[in-house]
Amino acid sequence: MTEPLSAANLTVRFGGRDVLADLSLRLEPGQVICIVGPNGAGKSTLMACLAGLRKPDRGEARLGEAPVLALPPRRRARRIGFLPQTPEIAWAIEAETLVSLGRTPYLGAGGVGEEGRAAVARAMQMTDVTGLAHRTVDTLSGGERARVLIARALAGDPEWLLADEPLAGLDPGHQIDACDLFRRLAQEGCGVVMTLHDLGMALRVADRVLVLAEGGMIADGPAVEALSPQVIRRAYGVEARLHKGAHGPALELVGRHGG
Repeated sequence: MTEPLSAANLTVRFGGRDVLADLSLRLEPGQVICIVGPNGAGKSTLMACLAGLRKPDRGEARLGEAPVLALPPRRRARRIGFLPQTPEIAWAIEAETLVSLGRTPYLGAGGVGEEGRAAVARAMQMTDVTGLAHRTVDTLSGGERARVLIARALAGDPEWLLADEPLAGLDPGHQIDACDLFRRLAQEGCGVVMTLHDLGMALRVADRVLVLAEGGMIADGPAVEALSPQVIRRAYGVEARLHKGAHGPALELVGRHGG
């Protein structure tokens, strides 16, 4: 059973200021959770702390009752899959080989193995990149590369998927496909946490939205409540309107507050 992912009194300082200040939260599996906020609000920093990739100045992230940083790295990597915002690909390897790197926490003397190969094939099918298997990543478009990287994260069969701007570089059709995939993963019991700049997409896909600004969390709840015009004005300094769209609530950004 997937355990909750949480943060207790998390504080991270950059350049003499608190990017995150005494932040506490509890994330439940089986949901798509979107973290939004203006540039510099600490979204990527929070994700790195939750994934155990950054040690906070105070406080800690926990998976269940265990501090994330106390988990052995291989065990932690099996339970938490992380997709960074700006991933580095050092070599011009084939897409299938890159996806196979998602099985690294499971590798033994026998290499990837039959179970691992099945997980890689499944992840590539889920992200519609099977046809790219033998193309080297340097020949892929930005959107194709983004989908391959999502597949790499999924190949490890994580309990939690933490994705930092996973829709960046995807065309609208593949953005919708990715969001449908994230929803399906959540319905199967995985915890999905992602940062987004597209508030309309967050409204579409999220079960829960966290809004970061001013060094902390200024809203937390169902998307329609957390992305209210009042919260958007406070976080971004822009005026917004919520209205009923063809596929549910829709968001219209009107302009700068006071402008």
